[in-house]
Amino acid sequence: MNHIDCKYFLAVDVFKGLCKRTKESISADEAACADFDKTPKCKHCKDFLATAEYLGMCKNKAIAYPDMRAENCKDFSWN
Repeated sequence: MNHIDCKYFLAVDVFKGLCKRTKESISADEAACADFDKTPKCKHCKDFLATAEYLGMCKNKAIAYPDMRAENCKDFSWN
């Protein structure tokens, strides 16, 4: 897993972000640190079905992006 998949990652732009815990600048694609905590994203949900490399369907009803955060989704369930 990479920093971008951590719930403590705050995106600044496409390539970098800030760690909410340490306030350090980090690269989104770097390997995660020891404090990594996986954030709920559509790609980790049992209701997500990938239809293309960067696109999928949620419950076969709505378009969803794999890296879309699902923290507020009432139907999210870990895959």
